[in-house]
Amino acid sequence: MKIGQPSDNLIPVSTTAIPTPSKGGQSASSTANAVAAKSTQSAGVAVTVSTLARTMGAAKSGEAADVDMAKVNSVRTAIQNGTYVVNPEAIADKLLANAQEMLNRTRN
Repeated sequence: MKIGQPSDNLIPVSTTAIPTPSKGGQSASSTANAVAAKSTQSAGVAVTVSTLARTMGAAKSGEAADVDMAKVNSVRTAIQNGTYVVNPEAIADKLLANAQEMLNRTRN
């Protein structure tokens, strides 16, 4: 695109400049209210949601959380008491298993 040449794809630009108060004594608060009212108006953008996204949202809203609160509370208590022990071997095994699963997905 060259400078100074009209573009085929014109993009509408809206300004939200604050108008200067007139000599009639318009207060700053009324000016701010006018600008706030003008800025709350929106052009509205059409958004479409796929059926997959709708079904995923519906599935999540209807199912209960699968959380074992007894285990959560026992871990929380152990952390607070300073008796929680981290098993680095188990963490490493899970990380490697997850990485292997991701690699298998990308190959298929």
